Amino acid sequence: MQQFQAFESSMMRALMGGSSEVCPFLLLKVRRGPYLLSDTLLQINNAKNNGNLKKPLKVKFVGEDGVDEGGVQKEFFQLLVRQCFNPEFGMFVYSEETHLHWFHASSMDLDTEFELIGILIGLAIYNSHILEFQFPVVLYKKLMGQSVGLEDLSELHPEVSNSLKKLTIMSEQEIESLGLTFQIEAEGGFGERIPVDLISNGSHTPVTAHNVQQYAEEYAQHLLVRSVSRQFSAFKKGFDRLCSGRALQFFRPVELEQLVCGGRVVDLNALQAATHYDDGYHEHSTAIKWFWEVVHALDDDQQKRLLFFITGSDRVPIKGLGHLSPPFVISRNGSEDSRLPTAHTCFNHLLLPAYRDKETLRQRLLLAIENAEGFGLL
Repeated sequence: MQQFQAFESSMMRALMGGSSEVCPFLLLKVRRGPYLLSDTLLQINNAKNNGNLKKPLKVKFVGEDGVDEGGVQKEFFQLLVRQCFNPEFGMFVYSEETHLHWFHASSMDLDTEFELIGILIGLAIYNSHILEFQFPVVLYKKLMGQSVGLEDLSELHPEVSNSLKKLTIMSEQEIESLGLTFQIEAEGGFGERIPVDLISNGSHTPVTAHNVQQYAEEYAQHLLVRSVSRQFSAFKKGFDRLCSGRALQFFRPVELEQLVCGGRVVDLNALQAATHYDDGYHEHSTAIKWFWEVVHALDDDQQKRLLFFITGSDRVPIKGLGHLSPPFVISRNGSEDSRLPTAHTCFNHLLLPAYRDKETLRQRLLLAIENAEGFGLL
């Protein structure tokens, strides 16, 4: 509703001649490669100051003729997320154990960049795009203003969580033998380890059977809240520019996560019902019938690989696969049996040759989806 109101207001001002503003969209003109992040930062900052963030988004890559009907935005979000979450930028850390991202606890001044990521999530929600990253659910609890604690630590830091839980059930003698205090060592931001007091005078406060639960809770608060408070505050500031308000409270944290990153259940029936066909194909074409028979016979992992091959993501939009934007299209791409299926992931467009039989189609499709990475084949 707010997006439509911003669009309508801009159009009326232009028609009535009351403003020099004539564009009813948030138009981002960006360059590819190393310029993408800086170009986006500059224009998002201008849009933020001008109150234009809630207009419908349009993206144009400088020097390219593509018209943004959804596919260009999709590629823009994919490329921008990859840059922002690149470890070289030092904004986020990635756990190989949990496959989750989290804020990098450091003293670097990256407030503007973290605010951009928050705005990016808001823009994706506003314009019905899912983003290619994975945060723990605790992030969404924090965005919704909910309190977090020891019970939220297990998803992000399972080993630390297990150790703290074991500590809380140790005997008094076992706890005292460890010689712990309310001071821990933490990363200082550039690889060095620094002492951090969990409470006032923590280095002189021993952990005992009477305060071990407090120690565990303070440790969790340090990891989830205090160590990344500056980064999260800037991040939330950007997110709130588009997604604050009472409506947010109607979601549960896991539902907000699905809104941002998509769901995991692949409903092929919904996808098939909404599919469009082009270049000689229609829903009753022999190759199309074979395609859906093969696809419905895939196991869950293969179906996710297929979705990744077609859309560039193995996650499902919150409205389901029947509401992809742009809609899924299958086009005929010759009739050579040696040719593999290919896809334009930015447009959810599959190019499928008219193979001579279903088994050939199955083999070629499996070869394609099992070796797909990013925008092409390995």
